[in-house]
Amino acid sequence: MVEIPRSHPRYWSLHYREKIIEGMEKGMTAKAGLIAHGRGEAFDYLIGERTIEPAERAMRAAVAKLLLAEHPVISVNGNVAALVPKETIELAKALGAKLEINLFYRTEERVRAITEELRKYDQEIELLGINPTKRIPGLEHERGRVDEEGIWKADVVVVPLEDGDRTEALVKMGKFVITVDLNPLSRSARMADITIVDNIVRAYPRMTELAREMKDYSREELLEILEEYDNGRILSDVLIHIRDRLTKLAEGGVWRKKELEA
Repeated sequence: MVEIPRSHPRYWSLHYREKIIEGMEKGMTAKAGLIAHGRGEAFDYLIGERTIEPAERAMRAAVAKLLLAEHPVISVNGNVAALVPKETIELAKALGAKLEINLFYRTEERVRAITEELRKYDQEIELLGINPTKRIPGLEHERGRVDEEGIWKADVVVVPLEDGDRTEALVKMGKFVITVDLNPLSRSARMADITIVDNIVRAYPRMTELAREMKDYSREELLEILEEYDNGRILSDVLIHIRDRLTKLAEGGVWRKKELEA
């Protein structure tokens, strides 16, 4: 990776950009994944590059649902493996969920590269999706292939950085779908049962914290969190947050400050 000085005002944004590039060089991330990451960066600017309150509510509901699930599965693609490999494993362990590799641009080389990356952090971790034998109805591309013991069997599926058609197809299968998507207007965000509008590098560590905190909650407490959750309201609140933030910036001025010109 390119060495980025910690003093750089855009350090973390550039750091994760380099991780995506490194992921492509390792054979994990597809070229299209770089474009998707850039689109997410743009929306992260709009929300303020922080975890906002609607995302926190969505994460609490997502963790509650996952803790209640009988067969929870977290899907892993190239961008996820490049950005949060260790954090993905930690989240799966905290939730008692399985991990399944699932790729739109699937090749055996990419599957192998992602497997090797994840096993750097846990050599014994069980990884599904290496030899998928089932297909999601209506999906003809490679992302439609799933593991019989993973997504095919799952009642709750986490599909971060996901394509809208697959999210919709999983919902039609009767799966409860949770997505992490910085774009509140995407088909994935609108089709999922729970949408976490946040950067995955912030969301997964926070979800792991919540899983450890909430694992001792009673079933009734978890169900209460879910009963109070409204995904449509969450997406609306995200858009209102963006609107209000942009209005405030426009009124306060986002151009170069006069003191910098002195």
